[in-house]
Amino acid sequence: MALKCALGAACALAAVVVGDVGARAVVALGGIFACVGFLAPDAALLMRAASRARAVRAEAPDVLDRLRLAAEAGLSPSRASARAAGVGGGPLCVELRALVAARALGVPGPQALARLRSRCPQPEVEALAAAISRCERHGAPLAPALAALAESARAERVSRLLERAQRAAPKIQLVVALLLVPAALLMVAAGLLANLR
Repeated sequence: MALKCALGAACALAAVVVGDVGARAVVALGGIFACVGFLAPDAALLMRAASRARAVRAEAPDVLDRLRLAAEAGLSPSRASARAAGVGGGPLCVELRALVAARALGVPGPQALARLRSRCPQPEVEALAAAISRCERHGAPLAPALAALAESARAERVSRLLERAQRAAPKIQLVVALLLVPAALLMVAAGLLANLR
C-alpha cells in the first residue's frame, strides 16, 4: 500500500513539474496522474495473475497425463508428482516441485496440498489435489481419476478455443468493413474517374 501511495504521489509530482499550462490544468493533471499511479500496480498484478492462471490451465492436461502414466507405472503419488513435475517448466510444474519439496521436508500431505490449492485456484488443480488426497487417505487408485481429469481438462480447453474462435469472427468482419471495403470503393472511384477523362 505504501508503494502504491508513493507511486501515486510521484506521478502527481511529475504532473506538477511537467505541467506548465495553468494552475487548474496542473491540479487536474496531477489528480489523473495520481490515480493512474495508485491503480497501475493493481492492474499489473491482476494481468499477471490472469496470465499465470491461463498458463496453469493450458499446462494441466499434459501434467495430468504425465502423472497418470507415472501412477500406472506403480509410483506413489509423491514420486509420480516428482516425475511429472521434473519434465515441464510451466507454473503448474513449478508448484508440483514445490509440493514435492515441502513433502520431502516433512510437511504433512494435507497441508502441502492445501498450499497447492491456494497458489493455483484453478478447477483442474483443485481436482488433482482432491484425487491425490483421496488416494493417500483411502488407497483409491490414482490413475483412473487422473485420466478422467486430463480428459475433462482437454475438453475444457477445446471449448475455450472454440469460444475464442467464435469471438474472432466479428473482429475480422470489422477489419474488413473498415479497411478493405473503403479501399475497394476508392479503387472503383479511381477507375470511374480514369474513364471520365
